[in-house]
Amino acid sequence: MRYKQKRILKLVFIVAIILFSYFLYHFYGINLGLDLEGGSHIVLQAEPTEQREISDEVMKVISNIIERRVNQMGLAEALIQREGRDRVIVGLPAVDNPNEAIKTIGRTAVLTFRNAQGDVLMTGDAIKSAKAGYGGAFREPVVNFELTPDGSKKFEAITRQYLGQHIAIYLDDEELMNPVVNEVIRGSGSISGNYKSVEEAQNDAVLITEGALPVPVKVVQSRIVGPTLGKISIQKSITAGLFGLLLVGIYMLIYYRFPGLLAAVILAIYGLILLGTLAGLGATLTLPGIAGLILSIGMAVDANIIIFERIKDERRSGKTLKASIDAGFKRAYTTIIDANVTTIITALILAYFTSGTVRGFAVTLGIGVIVSMFTAFFVTRNVIDLFADTKLLNSGAAFGLKGRK
Repeated sequence: MRYKQKRILKLVFIVAIILFSYFLYHFYGINLGLDLEGGSHIVLQAEPTEQREISDEVMKVISNIIERRVNQMGLAEALIQREGRDRVIVGLPAVDNPNEAIKTIGRTAVLTFRNAQGDVLMTGDAIKSAKAGYGGAFREPVVNFELTPDGSKKFEAITRQYLGQHIAIYLDDEELMNPVVNEVIRGSGSISGNYKSVEEAQNDAVLITEGALPVPVKVVQSRIVGPTLGKISIQKSITAGLFGLLLVGIYMLIYYRFPGLLAAVILAIYGLILLGTLAGLGATLTLPGIAGLILSIGMAVDANIIIFERIKDERRSGKTLKASIDAGFKRAYTTIIDANVTTIITALILAYFTSGTVRGFAVTLGIGVIVSMFTAFFVTRNVIDLFADTKLLNSGAAFGLKGRK
């Protein structure tokens, strides 16, 4: 394939990426976090029991279980945060009915299998996984569960012992079902708890899968957070971002001339690809996430400046424009990769060891840096190559060269 054909093919690929990014952004949109869109703010307080006191270890277990339950509910960018000795703050973006959420995240959720006398035969610890589905003669919503190997053996022995008798299944003190054992059961089973919908069954499946809280928790505060403050923050962030981009564009245009104009256009392409990527990944944007977004835009500008400075150095050494572009990009690759990889490593560490909005900042920054590397190495290179034969790049003032004609 000839050089010209390769160049056209690469440009078509860039246009396709731009259109696909716009499609993702337009079709999926960007989810907004609790601080921008509003939602539910819930404070839970752990209550000691006769068997267990409140300790740091107990609170860690409660926080982890609540976080897993929230994740299983499909709520992105939720805030799970310890407060004091015995409280957990739960922030749920876009949830305008906290009472429904509390039924799932705040329930102790001890699953027990009991005989007719009320004796506990087996607990939910024997269940490996559970998920909602349809079952029974009328295909009603049920919770299908799979037992652990030890749980399977135990349940087989229980159902063999109680063949022809009732075994009730309780979630806390609520009786879900009280069926007659008609056959020996091993491996898996289902719970038909008169669920009105498969979503209701899924809520119990989440509780069963993620395990019971070590101690009960009570709701001490539950309120709906309005989006007013978030709208003001978004407007100010957009204004600050556009003003910053305008200043950067003007600086690039004055200092680098036509290449500076190309850099401003590439920056807009970078922004569209980044928004499309965030939308495609279903990311949720928070105020710290916006900070990460703006920081990554700054790093994208830095990458273009490094490239232009390397090309300028090569031009000063007397090389032709095409040779300077080749050598400039090769020299810039190492610097850009070194700088960005350290940032990505930092973002990964932050994302792994933190939660909530801090993790959102880290994820947004990491994605932004990766996208900026793609636009610097692929988009910028091919756009510069497109104009390499024109006077716009061959002029003496291009790339900030002074005194050349």
